[in-house]
Amino acid sequence: MRRYRRTNKHQQNIEQSYSKRTQQESEPNQGYEKPTQLPKLRRIIEITDFDAGEAIVHRIEQFKAARIDCYDVVIDGKLWQRRITEVGT
Repeated sequence: MRRYRRTNKHQQNIEQSYSKRTQQESEPNQGYEKPTQLPKLRRIIEITDFDAGEAIVHRIEQFKAARIDCYDVVIDGKLWQRRITEVGT
């Protein structure tokens, strides 16, 4: 197996990149902000039904569940289903 000699310039570039990387990793992230706590009530969907002659409003509320891609669903104040997965996933 044949090895090629590294030039001084190439070796300096490698050393600079390693030193920059260690310096960046040792510095704390100045612009980092901790994400805010998500509210328990995540979404409200209101459906107005006009088929009965008068307006009937159904309220669907999606609450935070243990998993980030799931919701506890309450329809008109009654628990419908726990840990329903997000639509579209």
